[in-house]
Amino acid sequence: MYYSTDYNSPLGEMRIVSDGESLSGIWFLNQKNFLSSIEGELMENGDLTIFEKVINWLDAYFDGKNPEIDFELNPEGTEFRKKVWAILSEIPYGETMTYGEIASMISPTMSAQAVGGAVGANPISIVIPCHRVLGKNGQLTGYAAGVDKKIELLNLEKIIFKNNE
Repeated sequence: MYYSTDYNSPLGEMRIVSDGESLSGIWFLNQKNFLSSIEGELMENGDLTIFEKVINWLDAYFDGKNPEIDFELNPEGTEFRKKVWAILSEIPYGETMTYGEIASMISPTMSAQAVGGAVGANPISIVIPCHRVLGKNGQLTGYAAGVDKKIELLNLEKIIFKNNE
């Protein structure tokens, strides 16, 4: 696995990780689960084409645009987590879903808490938009990088939510 030099987003430093061809992870430095799904040693290589594409995407996103993803995603995780992350990837820019809605899409007996665990383990922050998942009735819930960053991301996309803090 390779990582780029850190990306300086408006919300803080981020690390981008790739298998050499696909995007494997983006984390805010020191966030919960930072690099936890990546196996093996990381080597710095900022010259990969994938890093240039991801940085361009992030620049456009933080500039308030809804950029198209023109690179492959390859998050590492269980089949259940990958299923949840695939659903997250379908949440349109500026819209949200609840943990319960995602759970019901997977199975009528699936718990929102199980979905919450998979959402919290998402290794590709922002691109796989876990920040667009809210609690019951649109209530603000936790975020692995911190609720303050989730609020900023929701505000960037002009998403209305209930802040219970």
